[in-house]
Amino acid sequence: MSTATRGLPEGRYGKAKAPRSRRTVVVLTACGLALGAVVAWLAYTNLGSAPIETERAAFENLPDNRMRLTFEVTRATPEQPAVCVVRTRGIDGNEGGRKEVLVPAGPEVSRVSTVIRSTSEPVTADVFGCSYQVPAYLSTGQPPTG
Repeated sequence: MSTATRGLPEGRYGKAKAPRSRRTVVVLTACGLALGAVVAWLAYTNLGSAPIETERAAFENLPDNRMRLTFEVTRATPEQPAVCVVRTRGIDGNEGGRKEVLVPAGPEVSRVSTVIRSTSEPVTADVFGCSYQVPAYLSTGQPPTG
C-alpha cells in the first residue's frame, strides 16, 4: 500500500481543521494591507526627510574658550520660526558648550552666525539639531526662569 492511499492513524493528530472560508481570507488580507499602510505612513512621517536641515558653513576659534559657528538652515516651512541647538567639542570629543539659537521666520535658506562659550578649549562646533518648537523665552527675548 502506498503512503498516498494510507490515512493518518485515528486519534493521533486530532481533528482536521476546517478550511477557511473565502470571506475570512479576504477580510484578513484587507486587514493586513490596512495595517501595512498605517505602518508605512507612520514610518514616512517619523523617518522621512527632515523638515529642517542644516549645514555647517564655518567655525572660528575666539579668545576665552569661545567659538563662532556659522551655519545654513533650510526649512520646509520658512514662515515659521525655528530653534537650533549648537554645541562645541573639545579635543577629547566631549561637549564643551551648548546654546539654543533662534532662527526667525524668513527665507527658505537662512545663514545664521552665533558665538558659543565653552568650558574647555573648543576645537570644533556643530549643529546638534533644530525644531519648530521654539521656547517662549527665545521668541520673547526673556531669559529662562528657574
